Amino acid sequence: MLDCLRRPSFKHNQYKLERMNQMNKEEAWNLLNQYNKEEFHLEHAQVVEQTMKYFARKLGYEKEEEFWGIVGLLHDLDFEQYPNEHCIKSQELMREHGVEESIIHATASHG
Repeated sequence: MLDCLRRPSFKHNQYKLERMNQMNKEEAWNLLNQYNKEEFHLEHAQVVEQTMKYFARKLGYEKEEEFWGIVGLLHDLDFEQYPNEHCIKSQELMREHGVEESIIHATASHG
């Protein structure tokens, strides 16, 4: 498995609980729009979302396609307003909004 697709390891029950509480696409889109107004950044997030979903399917992670799409949407959450704190500020923002740690970890790992 590619390291970039490896999710943080969870005990089975922890993983199941987190999946039940996982942010959905609409919530991710709304959060993205709170911190991003420029069309370029919003379109970029959508392109990355679709790319992440494509590779999730292609690499056999169909069950996690939605997760990886949300990671794609939120990966640059902080870039427009906090470019000098990219991948750092987004962790703080996502925690403030109750985003689960697996998404925070995955988005922070790209920078």
